[in-house]
Amino acid sequence: MVSLGKKVKNFSLPATGDKTVNLKDYKDKNIVLYFYPKDSTPGCTTEGQNFRDAKARFSRQDTVIFGISRDSIKSHENFKTKQGFNFDLLSDADEVLCTEFDVIKMKNMYGKQVRGIERSTFLIDKKGVLRKEWRKVKLKDHVEEVLISVKEIN
Repeated sequence: MVSLGKKVKNFSLPATGDKTVNLKDYKDKNIVLYFYPKDSTPGCTTEGQNFRDAKARFSRQDTVIFGISRDSIKSHENFKTKQGFNFDLLSDADEVLCTEFDVIKMKNMYGKQVRGIERSTFLIDKKGVLRKEWRKVKLKDHVEEVLISVKEIN
C-alpha cells in the first residue's frame, strides 16, 4: 500500500488513446491520480468536467491528470469523448492500483452493501513521492484544493 511521504512503486495500466501509462514515464511531472466509481454517472461526470476545465492551470504547474476506475477502455473512450476530457482515463479492471491505493470499500447503494471505489485523489510529486491524499472526496471546491496543493509542492 502507498503511504504519504513514500515513493509510489511503478505501475502500468491501459489508458484511453490506445496507450499504456507507466508511472516511471512521468519523472519530470507531478501527477494527479483521481479514482472514481463509474463512467458516465452524475458525480463522476461532474468531477471529470471539473478536472477538464482546470487542466490548463495544472499543465502550467507541470502536472498531469489521470482518472482511474474499474471500467473498460471501451467505456472510458466513450466517456472521454462524450465529455471532451483532455486527459487520459486508466482502466484498473483487475483492481491492482485500486488495491495499492486502498480505494476499494464497502459502500451503501440503495440500501445494499456493495464493493466499490471510494472517490479519492492522490498527488505524486516529480520524484514519485506521494505528497497528498484526499479520501471520501466531496466535489465542491475539490479541484481547487488539489491545484493549491500542486502549487505548494512546486
